[in-house]
Parts: sequence; structure tokens; C-alpha cells
Amino acid sequence: MSEHDPRFAEVSIRTGRLRGRWRGEPGAPGASAVFLGIPFAEAPVGELRYAPPVPAAPWEGVRDALEPGPTPYRKGGTATLIPEAAVPGDATLNVDVFTPDPGPDARLPVLVWIHGGGFTAGSPACPWYDGAAFCRDGVVAVNLSYRLGFDGFGWIEGAPANRGVRDWLAALEWVQENIGAFGGDPGRVTVAGQSAGGTAVLTLLAMPRARGLLARGWALSPAPAYGCAERAEQLGRLIAERAGVPPTREALVAVPESRLLKLQRKSMRLNGENVTAAITGALTGGLPFGPVVDGDLLPMTVPESIAAGHGADVPLVVGTCDDELTPAFRDAKRFLRFLPAWPLLGRVGLTGKARRRWRADNADVRRRGTVATLARYTTDRAFRANVLDLLDARARGGADSTWLYRFAWRTPVYDAAVHCLDVPFFFDHLDAEGVARIAGDAPPRSLAAEVHGAATSFVNTGDPGWPAATPTEAVTRLFDVPPSTVPDGYAGVRALTAPPSQASAV
Repeated sequence: MSEHDPRFAEVSIRTGRLRGRWRGEPGAPGASAVFLGIPFAEAPVGELRYAPPVPAAPWEGVRDALEPGPTPYRKGGTATLIPEAAVPGDATLNVDVFTPDPGPDARLPVLVWIHGGGFTAGSPACPWYDGAAFCRDGVVAVNLSYRLGFDGFGWIEGAPANRGVRDWLAALEWVQENIGAFGGDPGRVTVAGQSAGGTAVLTLLAMPRARGLLARGWALSPAPAYGCAERAEQLGRLIAERAGVPPTREALVAVPESRLLKLQRKSMRLNGENVTAAITGALTGGLPFGPVVDGDLLPMTVPESIAAGHGADVPLVVGTCDDELTPAFRDAKRFLRFLPAWPLLGRVGLTGKARRRWRADNADVRRRGTVATLARYTTDRAFRANVLDLLDARARGGADSTWLYRFAWRTPVYDAAVHCLDVPFFFDHLDAEGVARIAGDAPPRSLAAEVHGAATSFVNTGDPGWPAATPTEAVTRLFDVPPSTVPDGYAGVRALTAPPSQASAV
């Protein structure tokens, strides 16, 4: 290629010079330069396996950033509705950058995306996470990778906890140091993520170490993660025992990755076929891997830390899909439809006054049958009630800038607003590979414009376009066709939450 080939863009960062690729004519409306697979840390292998991330070493000459970097995802984690891309290789700690103006004078707002996947799956190379629409709207977009499953979050004697969390911090520190070269403003960084990525956003809010690394946060469907160090140790010891080695860093480094992935899957597998037992276990136990209280990065649980005021100065948008867990009941639909919902709800923990109130508040779902009712209740327990609890914790911590939303549009594929459905709307990328499988053949583009427009507004100004919420006035944006703003969009889950605090001079 020639030195001044217009198809390519070059930038200089701390570690060296990078060559990316232009999509469209430079400077033309909608054009963007894409830089893929940029290492923010050394490959976490050998002596660096189970270690904190080590900043990437400099290189000589111009490094091509034209293809996705290796991913921690090995097609061996939790199943997901999103088409994840697994790229082989050891150097898995990378960022991808999409920018409309790769130059130090642009000073554009920045969106950093943390993918979901239950902390065991997911990939920054997923086609749904393409930053083209954000670039079109004047935003620099960044996708980051992090260690997954046992490598990122497993308990190991002699190894630091929360290694995946440390990867988030290292990537955000890289953004602070380098994003100016791509046209981004390090003082206007919004961190967003979905499912486990949404939990990552809340975890970063709660961590003193993350202060200054994000100016705003948007948490889509933050997943249930309970931060139980004792449970993490129990699982870590079980995996080491099944590997036939002591639960130490020195011993586990020698266990091949493929072997540990098999043991990880086996240790996560639900025992038995009892549907209600499986539901109860999932609701009370949370995710098997994820951030834990470690006395270092996380001195207390995320809710406790937020209620203590950490992250109170960071504006936050948080919300869920209405029927996150409907796909989990799809295989059981044939026999569940013949069973009444209310006895089943009692067997999974909804009893007494709470059941009567929840039943009255969700009459619309009851009319859709047993599967819809169970899916809504489990969604409420695992996702939606946590939104009100978070709002209350934020108020007690002194935050006055929390916005709520619900993604309520029901895809014809499931007749429900299911987990992951909102992601291609957030990215305004309804034509991406695999979207039709979850959203149908004609998802509403007006809704994508609405959701993506709110995200762009928030990234630019810190205001998504509707009133902020308080514990006593939980104003909520309803993303549906047509969209609307309602005074208490989470009223249907109040039977499952504690009474709101009165700390709402906010």
C-alpha cells in the first residue's frame, strides 16, 4: 500500500503507530475509521495467567489494526441470543475503536461498550456492537475485551481476585491515555454494557479505583451477580479438585485452558430436571462467576458501595427488557401451559401478601398464560426489582441523576421483550447478522432511532431526554411503539422490593 493510501488511517498512541481502515470517504457524512484488535495489555498466558493485566509493550513501525484481535471467548461458555465471534489466539486483551474523526483536535464524546454473556461468554467482535451509527452521530465508540469465566473471575489461592474487573480498569486507563489520538475526549467517557456488561457498569460505579475513568454510565439489563467470596472459593476449589491439582496459582497455570473450560461447564451445569428447583436456584444463587467483594477493588458489595455514595456524581441510565427470561421457558412451554401459574409461583418463593399484590399488579401478564407469568416473575426477581433497589441505593448515596427505562416492544419471535433484544436498537444496527433471529424480519426502525437517539443524547449531554427518577417518583421511559414516559414504570415489581427510602430531595 502507498504511504498516503486514502483507504487507511493512521494514528500514534503511547505504544506506537497504528493503521486502521476507513469505511467511506474520509470526512463524508457517515464515514468512520476503524481500528481493531489494539492490545491494551500483554497476553494473559504463561506467568501472566491469573495475574493482573500488564500494560502492552511498545512496538516498532506501524502496526496493522485491520482485523479483530483474539477473544477470551472460546465458544465454550453460556449460550446467548447474540451471535458471538470467537477469534483464536493468546493476546486476548484488546480494544476496537470506531471514530468519525481520527485526530487529536476533534474532542468528541466517547462510548465504551462492555459486552455481556454471564461473565463466561460474549465477544467484543460481535457484529451487533459495530460503532458505525455512533460515529455517524459524532461519537467515538470503543469495545473492550476481558478475561471470562474461571480465568477472569475464578477463586485461586495466591492469585488476585476480580481479574476480569482489573481488565476493565486497564482498558479504561488505556482509553484515558490514548483516546485523544482517535478524536475522543477522555473527559467525556460514557461506559455502557448489557447483561453482565450492565453489571460491569454498576461495579465500576461502586469502585473507588474507577473514579475519573467514566463520566457517565448506561446499564442495560444488569445481570444478577451477588459478589459472594465464599461461594466463589467453593466453586474454585471444586474446579481444582476435578482438575486433580491443588487450588493454587502455580498448579492451575499448568492445567490446559481447554481442560479448565470443560471443568467450568461441568461445574456450572444444573443438576436434575426439576423446573421449579432450577428456577429457585438461579434466583437465589445468581451467576456462578462475576465480581466479588475482595477487600481491595471491592471493599463492600455493589449496592452497599453505591448507597455509601460511590459513583453518586456519575449520571446513570438503567433499565431492563420486560420479559428477559422468556427464552429460558421455551422448551418447557409444551407442558407448562397445562399447569396453573399460581401454585408454581408459590414453589419458587412468591407467597402470601407479596403474591397477591404481584398478581394484582400484573393482570396483563396473567392473561397471557403460565409461561408468560413465570417468565415475567423470574424477570422481575432477577432483573427488574433490582432497578428499584438500585434507584433507592443511589438516592441514599446522594445521587440526583438516575434515569429509568423499560424496553417493552414485544418481538414477534417470542411475543415478548426478551433478553438482548434491545442491543441492536441501542446500536441502531437492525441489519446486523442474527438480529432477525431474535427481532423478526421487520423490527421497527423508528424504535431504533428512539433508543439510539436517547443513548447519543446521553453520551453528548448527560441527559437522555426524559425526567430523572427518584425512589418516590420512578419516572420511566417506555421504549415501545409508540414510545412514552410514564410516572412509575416499575410499579409492577414493587411487591418484590423494600419500601423506597425518603432520601429523595434528589
